[in-house]
Amino acid sequence: MDSETYIEKIYIIQPILDETYKNLQEEAVSLIESSGAVYAGTIYQKIREVNPATYIGYGKLEELRKRLKDLDVTTLFNGELSPSQTLNISAALDDKKVIDRTTLILAIFARNAKSNEGKLQVELAQLKYMYPRLKGKGEGLSRLGGGIGTRGPGETKLETDRRKIRVRIAYLEEKLRQIESTRSLVAYRRKKDGIKSISLIGYTNTGKSTLLNLLTKSDVYAENRLFATLDTTSRKFTIDGSDFLLTDTVGFLRELPHNLISAFHSTLESALNCDLALIVCDATSDYQMQLDTTLETLRELDKQIPYLIVMNKSESLQNFDAYPAGCIFISARQNLGIENLKNKILQFFQSQFSDVVLTIPYTQIGSYNKLRNFLDEKSVQYNDESITVSARVQKIYLSRFQSFLN
Repeated sequence: MDSETYIEKIYIIQPILDETYKNLQEEAVSLIESSGAVYAGTIYQKIREVNPATYIGYGKLEELRKRLKDLDVTTLFNGELSPSQTLNISAALDDKKVIDRTTLILAIFARNAKSNEGKLQVELAQLKYMYPRLKGKGEGLSRLGGGIGTRGPGETKLETDRRKIRVRIAYLEEKLRQIESTRSLVAYRRKKDGIKSISLIGYTNTGKSTLLNLLTKSDVYAENRLFATLDTTSRKFTIDGSDFLLTDTVGFLRELPHNLISAFHSTLESALNCDLALIVCDATSDYQMQLDTTLETLRELDKQIPYLIVMNKSESLQNFDAYPAGCIFISARQNLGIENLKNKILQFFQSQFSDVVLTIPYTQIGSYNKLRNFLDEKSVQYNDESITVSARVQKIYLSRFQSFLN
């Protein structure tokens, strides 16, 4: 078989645990397409009690085995399996390759990682996920063959020796700590320069990169598929003479694998260390689920940041009543509602900051210098006995400058 032309076909096992199963199945199809594979079909199974050995029970597996008997397909369990469940399902399906949702998402991340940092983060997530699945599983792993779940960034074969994996994980974590340290220094310098930061966050494939390109007049890669954007991108843009730094990063997903959140923590931490977040939702899709997923991810990352809700792809909407109060409706692709969005951004910053004039006697310059990181100086005038500073101060810090206020 020519590995260069072979396209993996994936058949879904969709457990029915609650009413969200249809959306999860549709999402799985999109994940399959984003991975470069082909969707081959779905079998559904209502779960009353999880079978600890095979999750869905041998009766349904036998039905699926007969259905897939002569087909060259990989089976995707659209949930998370334990190592033993993966191997038992594979055995019940005549040793067909079996992957779970996390394996598929990791494969997409490996496919889409472009920067050195992105590749390091994906490899770390893959190794942490594979590590407990390698213990004593040599025979089972040999069934996997090629394709999804068996290769990482740069087509590097996963090392099955556990000691070497531990060493590699430690190395990757240290490299990412070094990158995080450098990024923190860059962020500190930007803050000192007084540039306000805005982050685009939200569910994957809601149009964040398209919005970034529109606002900053850039040409960042944007495509209509899940996780098209993986690496963090920052660009400057201006609204009415005020400079902002706009950052786009990896999109969120329901039940995003914990190892991915952990591996990408420094990237997400950087993107979410902002003055304002724009939570971008797809107004034509399940926007409430997208919003809930985003807010839940922020809670998991222990991030409390001010945000505006932006409903993208809203050009065809006729009724706006069902949407959350205060939403900003735009179409990034058709450049609709963008001026309103810019006005809302300006209004937010104006509500958070005060323009002040400070008089600082030369005898108190030392005290003032200790506070300079809490304001943005616009102009400085030197007088005989003092200096006069025009500045913008975040309101929560205003009391610190009380003695200098005119």
